[in-house]
Amino acid sequence: MKILVTGTTGYIAKRLIPILLENNHALVCCVRDINRVPLEFKNHPLVEFLEVDFLKPSKVKFPDDLDATYYLIHSMSTSSSNFEDLENTCAENFKSLLESTQCRQVLYLSGIVNADTLSKHLKSRLQVEKTLRSDSYSLTTFRAGIIVGSGSASFEIIRDLVEKLPVMVTPKWLDTKTQPIAIRDVLSFLEKALGREETFNKSFDICGPEILTYKEMLLQFAEVRGFKRYIFTLPVLTPKLSSYWLYFVTSTSFKLAQALVDSMKVEVIAKPSEINKIIGVEPIDYKTSVALAFQIIEQNTVVSSWKDAISSGVIHNQLSEHIQIPEFGCFKDIRSRKIENEAQTMLKIWSIGGKNGWYKLNGLWKLRGFIDQIFGGVGLRRGRRDDTDLRAGDALDFWRVLLADKEKKRVLLFAEMKLPGEAWLEFEIIEGNLYQRAVFRPKGLLGRLYWYAVLPFHAFVFNGMIDELVAT
Repeated sequence: MKILVTGTTGYIAKRLIPILLENNHALVCCVRDINRVPLEFKNHPLVEFLEVDFLKPSKVKFPDDLDATYYLIHSMSTSSSNFEDLENTCAENFKSLLESTQCRQVLYLSGIVNADTLSKHLKSRLQVEKTLRSDSYSLTTFRAGIIVGSGSASFEIIRDLVEKLPVMVTPKWLDTKTQPIAIRDVLSFLEKALGREETFNKSFDICGPEILTYKEMLLQFAEVRGFKRYIFTLPVLTPKLSSYWLYFVTSTSFKLAQALVDSMKVEVIAKPSEINKIIGVEPIDYKTSVALAFQIIEQNTVVSSWKDAISSGVIHNQLSEHIQIPEFGCFKDIRSRKIENEAQTMLKIWSIGGKNGWYKLNGLWKLRGFIDQIFGGVGLRRGRRDDTDLRAGDALDFWRVLLADKEKKRVLLFAEMKLPGEAWLEFEIIEGNLYQRAVFRPKGLLGRLYWYAVLPFHAFVFNGMIDELVAT
């Protein structure tokens, strides 16, 4: 079959695509920025890429001979206050493009919407489902609750809470009931429903076998990890205070914390259906899904993470537009050193940040991350995807990797911290010398004052960093 996949760089799609390729499907993968093509699929003979931004109607045309499409676009963590409108606009533009093709089936992953009162996130998911319905193709909707898997936002948040806090004083919504499902089961439903006419123009709730409160999920997670944890719920923690609690304790962004808190106040219980028998999937229980997730983590084979998504509101256009560092109107800190061992220096550059730190004065880097977090930024909490590998699009603490080219011996980072301007950090090896460039394009007077305020620290931080990178 010829299948179009949206949300190619997202959490679900990056795990679904290998499964589809194993079954020899030809894929057309939609990306917002062609420079963020996942390397593992880049040169695959069954994959072609289509650059399209579904928020902006364009001259893009889908192939006519499509058999099916996966709609996996999601905007929950966007910084926009009207993410519901953005999601619906994406769906409308996608539908308009698809209706001119021969596509027979669209498969859409949504959320369970059975409560009397829905969160903004779930209302948006339901509206997208309505928008996607068409007389030109059949729509198959799977509505899932909390998805449990290595790298998922909910999994990583629970992990942060359990591993950091032996005793938790928590909001009352931890007593809300939900029905979590393992990521591998979600992928099985999505893959096995492909072309199944029994699922056409129908919606199905998919879930694991247990109904649990969020408190029970935390305690069972701790049990799997071999921890003893104590949890006390307080009714005085408002939604806003709850959002700050999640934001400061876990690695989530504040906008995502707000969206999660809004959703976690709503019970997410699935309606019974025959979908398990139709598809032939028997979902695993919560503790098993947690244990399996840690097997993946321990093998260092996490395929995708919620952190892969670009921080909305920081980069307003494509990553490629930031790859060329501006020459004019910028402040620059440029340093160079002679390299004794190029292979060792390359390894250090490709291993920078995350658990490995920034090689010199890590306390100052942590302080800068804490200040960023206070002002609602991402801070240093995201870490990095892999300890020694960098790819374009990766999150790297409060940076985003724009370029990681070993042939050209160049790494370029773009700042996603809260700044009165834009910042780049570049490492490049040329003829046996390492060049380290920190470039800042200020925005207004505040940007200029910021640069001069941090300038005294550069002599210690940037000098120390480049010295450590070339040290043998």
